[in-house]
Amino acid sequence: MGRVSPDMVRPIEPLWRGLLVYRVLTLLSAAAVVLYSLDDYALPAGAVAVLVAMALWTAVTGYAYLGYPPVDRRGTVALVDLAVTVAVIGTTPLVQTPAQIAADAPVSGSIWTSGAVLACALAFGIRGSLAATAVLAAVLLGVSAQLAPQLYDIQLVLLVSLSIGFASSVLRRQADRLRAAIGSEAAMAERERLARAVHDGVLQVLGHVHRRGEALGGEAGRLAALAGEQEIALRTLLTSGPAPVDVHGRRDLADVLRMLGSGHVSGPASSPSDAGAVDERRRGARISVSAPAYPVLLPARTVDELAAVVGAALANVALHVGPDAPAWLLVEDMGRDVEISVRDEGPGIPAGRLEAAEREGRLGVARSMRGRVTELGGTLVCETGPGRGTEWIIRVPREIRR
Repeated sequence: MGRVSPDMVRPIEPLWRGLLVYRVLTLLSAAAVVLYSLDDYALPAGAVAVLVAMALWTAVTGYAYLGYPPVDRRGTVALVDLAVTVAVIGTTPLVQTPAQIAADAPVSGSIWTSGAVLACALAFGIRGSLAATAVLAAVLLGVSAQLAPQLYDIQLVLLVSLSIGFASSVLRRQADRLRAAIGSEAAMAERERLARAVHDGVLQVLGHVHRRGEALGGEAGRLAALAGEQEIALRTLLTSGPAPVDVHGRRDLADVLRMLGSGHVSGPASSPSDAGAVDERRRGARISVSAPAYPVLLPARTVDELAAVVGAALANVALHVGPDAPAWLLVEDMGRDVEISVRDEGPGIPAGRLEAAEREGRLGVARSMRGRVTELGGTLVCETGPGRGTEWIIRVPREIRR
């Protein structure tokens, strides 16, 4: 993917650095207020001790908020920061005189206490800002003798923290989208590089084997069908690649299976080297895909595994029924589960044939298909019989059940 900007990996890093500057400035302001009126305190030594504790905690949070620890625990530190701030405010009745409290002198910590709310807004977004402001408001109202001035301060803290929380959420979403776009661009560049590397080698060999095997017939014809399927899969990967992954790590299953059935090719073949494209168009014509018009979003790994299972089922149709045999692919969104049906009108599978193949060590169905579906927490059912075709029914949950 190349070199990635640190601000893209940690998009709100500048806001955390700004919080540290704000924290230091508010500490200096609170210290100046306390030292200027130190003689008015009931417990001057206690007021100074609170200032020292605030200075030490500012240093600790500075280390954590700047991201120096190997594991990012800023959310946890922000919650502890809020608890420390509550404790600092709670010392107000101990260090101030009743006259100071009655005159609505600044509580212990003063403006410094708002830093913890801003930290929660950065760590948890709008919800964090609302919750932290509610905690701070409850403590301030609990130690204050006058209601109106505290409500004004609480309103100001709430508005600022909501703005910070909204900004952090937007920056995170934008960074996620940018990472997805860069990843898609890098994948496209890699596909182009691979396409140049294999076009004159692997694809032409597979195409040659496919054409020669079809001409020879018999067992060579079966090998030709397999070579044709692999050529289609490789061309599909090189020309279009996997369906894009959204910011939540999901892919559209319906789109992937439509691409799998269509072969991704349009227009006539322009040269002998494009003969494989003709086979892809023929494949697209013989496979009918029916899926919901809306995206069927599943985890990317689940979609990849299901595409492999469906691809194996379609390869079996081409191998055992014929390269031109029609097949029907149906995708149904059932809410908590997704069901896929792959059906053909071939001769069907004789009773006991799959079990016998597994005992003989031919594990195509047991391992490649059934094993994949089982790992996804789903089920694979084969409905078949002599003269009535074969239908594979794949059903998986949207989330893997452990």
